[in-house]
Amino acid sequence: MGFRRRQLVAAALTANAVRPVPGPRTGIPSFFAGWLTGELAPHLLAAIATDTTLQVRPGRRPDPIGLALAAGTAAGLAHLIAQSRRSAHVAEEALADALGSDYLDALDARPTPKDLATPWRSLVHPFRSRPDERIVVERDIAYNANGKRGFLDIYRPAGDVSGAPVLLQVHGGAWTIGTKEQQGLPLMRHLAAKGWICVAINYRLAPKHAFPAHIVDVKQAIAWIREHIAAYGGDPSYLAITGGSAGGHLCSLAALTAGDPAWQPGFEDADTSVQCAVPHYGVYDVAGLTDLPGVTTMRDGFLGPKVLQTSYDDDPAAFEAASPLARITEQAPDFFVIHGSVDTLIDVRQARTFVDRLKETSSKSVVYAELPGAQHAFDTFPSIRSAHIVRAIDRYLHWHWNTWRAGLDHRDELSETSQA
Repeated sequence: MGFRRRQLVAAALTANAVRPVPGPRTGIPSFFAGWLTGELAPHLLAAIATDTTLQVRPGRRPDPIGLALAAGTAAGLAHLIAQSRRSAHVAEEALADALGSDYLDALDARPTPKDLATPWRSLVHPFRSRPDERIVVERDIAYNANGKRGFLDIYRPAGDVSGAPVLLQVHGGAWTIGTKEQQGLPLMRHLAAKGWICVAINYRLAPKHAFPAHIVDVKQAIAWIREHIAAYGGDPSYLAITGGSAGGHLCSLAALTAGDPAWQPGFEDADTSVQCAVPHYGVYDVAGLTDLPGVTTMRDGFLGPKVLQTSYDDDPAAFEAASPLARITEQAPDFFVIHGSVDTLIDVRQARTFVDRLKETSSKSVVYAELPGAQHAFDTFPSIRSAHIVRAIDRYLHWHWNTWRAGLDHRDELSETSQA
């Protein structure tokens, strides 16, 4: 492939990342091309610069059209990099707006400029996984009797630990694919190195298993954590939950339906509550309650036949029960919702509507960060954007953990005073 053709391909990929094409037919290919281009923009910019330098070296006849394409692509990639770096400011502003500008006072230590800077060195090889002596991973622990789909992994600090806060990670994959080893790794490794116990689960998948098997498994995992996590150093009374895409749907739904006996067959009395939820680019409207373009198309063309394995006309209550948007009550836990502004798989307006409903109904805090230029799955591997969002979630979770513990101490003090 010649220089001009290479630059034409790069220009097309960059244009799609800057302004992706939504829609039921174009959204999926637009996502795959735009997601990788956007999160790997520094690497692509380096490749463009190298290719262009070789093109203009002495003794070669430059291609003016190819050079013009390269210049335009470089400008587009620089724009994408700037958007990724802006995620740090957007996330921090969202936290301060929702929690108060003094929320950092509740952290063990306020973040330093180094903590907030882009970690360029660690992003050079985004797909290379290096051993981290600070953490230990224990794999394939059974939390139910469903074989490999009922296994979980535990990421914990190396050495002895007890009473640590716990995070449950639920993978995405359109409810039909995915494993616990594929998603949430930057966040779990980061938190485990800072003292958290992180649990990543498999769960049963469609079409072999129709919904609600997925959410039943998530709730079984929560019940298992409550019963067993102390043996791994975790505090069984504190659990945060996170996940992306289908995992964002399941983590939100689990957070909003604690103790629902319909989804706890055989363990109806188990505590399946969580203290907070951090869904990423989740599906919040399964039933078509929002009338957004594409929601009913997904419902009738995919969710109905593949996942719930019924139709909305035959069983609308099943779709509404599976919609986090329809399950919000005043008892909803604290939420930190994250979504990309140019997500072509899940319309960002689903997240906006979900957050608005939470703010109207819930008595707890609601943080919403809408990331400029971010596609679906922006946090799957280390990138500029994912590095900043991992650290923003770190600040949020430590704020939540510390204020939750302070609230417990305060309630204990009040109880002792009343008893005296």
